[in-house]
Amino acid sequence: MDLNTIWFLLVGVLITGYAVLDGFDLGVGVLHLFTRGDAERRAHLAAIGPVWDGNEVWLLTGGGALFAAFPPVYATVFSGFYLALVLVLVGLIARAVSLEFRHRVESARWRRAWDWAFGVGSLVPALLFGVAVGNVLRGVPIAADGAYTGTFLGLLNPYALLLGVLGLAMFTMQGAVFLAVKTSGAEAERMRAWASGAWMAFVALFVAAAIATMFAAPHLFQDALTSPLRWALFLLLLGAVVAVPVALRAKAVFGAMIASSAAILATIGLAAAGMFPRLVVSSTDAAYSLTIYNAASTPYTQTVMLVIALIGMPIVIGYTIYIYRVFRGPAAAAY
Repeated sequence: MDLNTIWFLLVGVLITGYAVLDGFDLGVGVLHLFTRGDAERRAHLAAIGPVWDGNEVWLLTGGGALFAAFPPVYATVFSGFYLALVLVLVGLIARAVSLEFRHRVESARWRRAWDWAFGVGSLVPALLFGVAVGNVLRGVPIAADGAYTGTFLGLLNPYALLLGVLGLAMFTMQGAVFLAVKTSGAEAERMRAWASGAWMAFVALFVAAAIATMFAAPHLFQDALTSPLRWALFLLLLGAVVAVPVALRAKAVFGAMIASSAAILATIGLAAAGMFPRLVVSSTDAAYSLTIYNAASTPYTQTVMLVIALIGMPIVIGYTIYIYRVFRGPAAAAY
């Protein structure tokens, strides 16, 4: 295993960590649009209040790792997806400001305005993250020099939008299961019902996306039947998909949370395994695609950054575990 492959795995781990952890934050935000009364809204915000900003560290470190290990990919993706990423950034800022400002003024209109900002600010990134992944998997117009030659509207193609809705369903399922863990009584029952509905949407959309991928991105299925890793990820996904409704019916909500997280991990893993060693596929000419080799930084840079990552990652994982242990149990409304 060379440095390029190690960094491919590290970036994948960071992206997966973000999808699992901040995924339920985004899902809670989406569900916030459908709450019943101020007490329920406060409970939702309190559930993620102690952890949401720590969860977003995984996105920052993922972006930093991509920039350090594969700078041409960072440049191409961030320039080509510029408007979409600005919308994501605006949404994430709206979420953060909402959590801090909502309880500052005793006004129902004030709180409701920030509730909408929190909900929409969660829905937009949840949708656009999937759209971005769909375009990367399908392929985007890249010239020989790695420059993006497409348009913003070109990113809103049917396949990418399908994956965007799939991502939205996946995060909503994760958020509903998390709220089922952090609440009790009638609210927990309602969140289990939401989780079941989101699970059904996720399964249906995943099947639709898999069929669409056969036509839009057939390169992802190369050597799929002969790869032990892909079979392992597929079996993990199948087991997780079956386990989620079983755990919900048994009211084993923590088990449902583990199963939902495993489904996210397996979904991202299958996409990454299909892409490897490609990072961004060129729809202009396959030879222009960015891979872990032609888009890599120097071995010296990768080695130095790997040392830093091996020091920093245990710290990030350690304090994440610590925070979740400190704030385990039902959420106390504080918003």
